[in-house]
Amino acid sequence: MSAIKKMGLKIFFSTVLLLIFFSCDKKSEKPATNYNEITLIKLSNVGGKLGNYRNIKITKDSIKLEQGVVAKNIHKTWNSSISPEIWKQLSSTIDIKTLDKVKSSESKQAKNGIDETFQIKTTKKSHVFVNSYNDTIHYKQFRKFKSQLEKILPKEYK
Repeated sequence: MSAIKKMGLKIFFSTVLLLIFFSCDKKSEKPATNYNEITLIKLSNVGGKLGNYRNIKITKDSIKLEQGVVAKNIHKTWNSSISPEIWKQLSSTIDIKTLDKVKSSESKQAKNGIDETFQIKTTKKSHVFVNSYNDTIHYKQFRKFKSQLEKILPKEYK
């Protein structure tokens, strides 16, 4: 009987040690998030009497464009992968340090106008700007971005 008790305790003790060993988490070292980089850029132009829209979404590896006219039931899309070089070319036109200073203007859609909206997501924050072209100081970076973007888009989507 004592052999059974000792063997049972050995198995119990070994099982407990294995469970403790496997339940201990190794601390996964996450990279420091002190850096701030752009992860997404969206540009949209929406409005007008006929319901015109053009939405462009750019990530590190792809670009997606949708455009159309609601009143005429027209809708076109285009998708493409992009190289790291193109992403760097596009994202480098945006100065992350000045994004908090960019000023938006009021919407023009209520007057059948077209609103230009930029959405820029970084690893730390998301920024949305509506009709910021009135901010002549900080809009230059968006103008440069749009210029670079037009070089990439197919002719039928310009």
